[in-house]
Amino acid sequence: MAVYVYAVTSRDHPCRIDGMTGVGAHGATVRVVATEELRAVVSDIAEEIRPKKRDVTAHQAVQDRLMDDGTPLPLQFGYTAPDDDAVRQVLDEQVDAYRTALARVRDCAEYNVKAAREQDRFLREILDANSRARWLNEEIRAGSEDPRLPMELGRLVADEIQQRRADAAADLAGVLVPLGREHALHPEAGDDFLNLSLLVPRDEASALLKAHEELVRERRDGTEIRLTGPLPPYSFVP
Repeated sequence: MAVYVYAVTSRDHPCRIDGMTGVGAHGATVRVVATEELRAVVSDIAEEIRPKKRDVTAHQAVQDRLMDDGTPLPLQFGYTAPDDDAVRQVLDEQVDAYRTALARVRDCAEYNVKAAREQDRFLREILDANSRARWLNEEIRAGSEDPRLPMELGRLVADEIQQRRADAAADLAGVLVPLGREHALHPEAGDDFLNLSLLVPRDEASALLKAHEELVRERRDGTEIRLTGPLPPYSFVP
C-alpha cells in the first residue's frame, strides 16, 4: 500500500505521534518507518491526495506535534511513496543529505514576516514629493486631452512605487535578517512588498519578537508588518 510521508527526523527524535490520524478519507494511523540513522513519519494512503482543508490540517498537525520535541525536515503537502521499503531506500540513499539538512535546522524554527502598504498611500506620497507627477495629475484632472500625459504619469508612478516598495523592503530586511541564522525571500503578492522567512534558533526567538513589536510601534506610515511562527522550516529544506 502507498504511504504518505510527512517528515524526516533523526533517529533520536521521540516522534510522539501516538493516537494521531493522517490524511485521506479514512485517516490511517500515523506511524514511523525507521532506518539505522533516520526516521520517516508516514501513514497509509489509498487514494490520490488533494489539498482539501481536512487533509492540509492533518498534515500540519503532524508537523506541529513533531516540532514540540525537535525540528524535523517537513515535506511539502502531497509527497507519497509506493510502500515502506521505498521510503527506507530513499532514507538510506540520501542519508548524508538528510543528516546535513537536519543539522542545518537543528533547534530552529521558521518565522515568516510579511509587510504591506496600500498603493494609494504610495501614490499620495509620490504626488506630494514629485513635482512632475503632481503637474501631470493636475493637468489630467483639469481635463487635458493630451493622451501622452496619462501614459507619462502611469510610467512615472509605476516606477516610483516599485522603487519605494523595494526601499521599504530593504529597510525592514536590514533590521530582521541579522536576527536569523538564514533567510529566504519569497515572491511578493498583492500589497505585500516583503515576504521574508527567517530560520531562527529557538532560544533566540525573543529578539525577533521584540524587533517586530518595535517595528510595528515605530511605523506610522500605514505599513502593516505581520509575523507568523514558530513554523516548521519548510523554506530551508532542500
